[in-house]
Amino acid sequence: MTTDSISDTLTRIRNAQAVSKEIVIMPFSKIRYKVLQILEQEGFLNKVEKQNSLLQVSLKKNIQGMERQSKPGQRIYVRSKDIQSVRGGYGLSLISTSQGIMTNKEARKRKLGGELLFNIW
Repeated sequence: MTTDSISDTLTRIRNAQAVSKEIVIMPFSKIRYKVLQILEQEGFLNKVEKQNSLLQVSLKKNIQGMERQSKPGQRIYVRSKDIQSVRGGYGLSLISTSQGIMTNKEARKRKLGGELLFNIW
């Protein structure tokens, strides 16, 4: 059975915020770690630490919502000129490009398209 690690990550964060937890622990994967690092850089998370085969994520209270776009059963791809802003620029999208995972703003600036992973605001 394969699981969608990005959806699992978003669900763990959403559930932890619903019960006012400050720290979430989840299994390590490279894609999960990269996504969480970007969210930390963009100010959505306090801290992301790798501990052996686990990730410890310190949450902030500023995440209003998250929405998975591309799913394993239905992939969504966007061209660089079709990348839209999220919530009038208050949120961001994460896009998996040929040069790695990056935000919608960075992908637009580099003129790269790719798979639209999810939106967060």
